[in-house]
Amino acid sequence: MNFRFTYTNLEEQYKTIIDAGYTVMTCYEYYLRKKEISNNHKVLVNRIDIDFSLKKAIPMLDIYHKLGIKGSFFIRLHANEYNPFSFENYSIIKRMIDEGHEIGYHSEVIDQAAIWNEDPEVCLKRDIAILNKYFNIEIKGVASHGGMTGLNNLDFWANKSAKQFGLCYEAYDKEPEFDLFNKSFYISDSEWTRWKCYKNGKLIVGDNNPPVNHLGEVNPLIYFLIHSDTYFHNHFYEL
Repeated sequence: MNFRFTYTNLEEQYKTIIDAGYTVMTCYEYYLRKKEISNNHKVLVNRIDIDFSLKKAIPMLDIYHKLGIKGSFFIRLHANEYNPFSFENYSIIKRMIDEGHEIGYHSEVIDQAAIWNEDPEVCLKRDIAILNKYFNIEIKGVASHGGMTGLNNLDFWANKSAKQFGLCYEAYDKEPEFDLFNKSFYISDSEWTRWKCYKNGKLIVGDNNPPVNHLGEVNPLIYFLIHSDTYFHNHFYEL
């Protein structure tokens, strides 16, 4: 079905999800509470990747504040499109922290290693240390960014675990402490103009229905990935 990716429609999705009895939580909260969550609990893990625009996350923060829910925002450090340390973007990230949202790192370590000819482990440790120091936080998780280089940043984790770097999880890891993607109904707006869905790690071909079409006992655990860049008030190209 067609879905118009406005902030208003996004808010309606969250309202319906909450009314259906789902508890909305961050990735780190899921990590902490995983053992107590059973099939009798309806849970939506709320993840937001900031690929190109921190400014477009502001209406999301307004929605979350209004509805009393939290999200995990994953921030890039090396994007041409935004500087997380600019005056305005720093204020947005501080608002996220002050309002109780989780800040994670949107990792590009394979890209960094190839472009800079540096060790990706060094890049990851340095970036996490910078985020922690600058915002006076402790990053608990990372999500690998899919960029335009043709490289897969998720490959870094093929033979490594988050624990090796003082982290609790990588967003797609299979470690028993997290292992969310492979044990949930995953729905994402990452195709920009339509939703895509996975069940227990496998793509559901042809299913482009919005989240509210997938609620209920058959999907008690939903992993919800959205991007600030996708949403708008009136049209996609508004600033």
